[in-house]
Amino acid sequence: MTRPNAPRYAARLNAFKVKGGSVADMIAGVGHVGGISAADLNYPDHFEKHSPAALGRMLADQGMVINGLAMRYYTEAGFKLGAFTHPDLSVRRAAIDLTKRGIDVCAEMGGALMTLWMGQDGYDYSFQIDYGRAWEDTIAAIAEVADHNPAVDIAVEYKPDEPRAFALMPDMATTLLALREVNRANTGVTLDFAHVLYAGEMPAYAATLAARHSRILGVHLNDGYGKRDDGLMAGTVHPVQTVELFMALDRAGYDGVIYFDTFPDQAGLNPVHETRANIALTDRLRAIARNLAQNPDLAAATARQDAAAVSLIVANALYR
Repeated sequence: MTRPNAPRYAARLNAFKVKGGSVADMIAGVGHVGGISAADLNYPDHFEKHSPAALGRMLADQGMVINGLAMRYYTEAGFKLGAFTHPDLSVRRAAIDLTKRGIDVCAEMGGALMTLWMGQDGYDYSFQIDYGRAWEDTIAAIAEVADHNPAVDIAVEYKPDEPRAFALMPDMATTLLALREVNRANTGVTLDFAHVLYAGEMPAYAATLAARHSRILGVHLNDGYGKRDDGLMAGTVHPVQTVELFMALDRAGYDGVIYFDTFPDQAGLNPVHETRANIALTDRLRAIARNLAQNPDLAAATARQDAAAVSLIVANALYR
């Protein structure tokens, strides 16, 4: 389905958090950037002091609309052993019910995307969990929340680890296997560039698989060195792979939001300046990707797997 309110760019609100500041202050901070027309709010933490209606007005005042919500189970201490994989049925039920409330809030605000990052759902030791049971519980939970409101898309955002030593959904292949079992039309994948690198994957290939076997529902753009979730500015470490990802997204027909999931707060960068850099770098790399997609020499070199020719063509487009 085509989501309503389909603007181009969104930014991570928590990057604009200042000591003693509120969600309202974060939204106002994003408003200073210019060029950010969407927002993803975290549920439930961004709603602790503000109603959905109030947050909607704050976004509108800054020229933004809601893209969707992202579940944050880590706000509940009881989910440390897992949300959908917790050994206690009552805790699993609490996680599912919390997610359903988040879906209701998302729909109330006019959004149509709920992103599930199940960082607590994993394990740290051999023999710690029953793998089969954890898998079955997760599949059942995703199916139940997807059925809660079929008009809201449910996206799984995978990550190899952190906070658990091993995540139950660590990579694209595992996530696609899970979604095939869930078998709901309103499910799909959110690609996080740094997570993909961290999983040892090629971003364009991961996107191609997602589009072939499921749906790409969200793109979190950032960069990193592949050893952890660095959250660096887009295209600063892997510009070639970023361009190739944009080409894959265009081929897949992805027309959703590009969400800058970057961490200026960790390095003390000014978040407004950092986000403006994200926009400028992304605009440039997307333009290069569009031009390269029309380049017959690149198509021919790729068809014959000529790495030397491909590299020269892409380098000329990037660095001239």
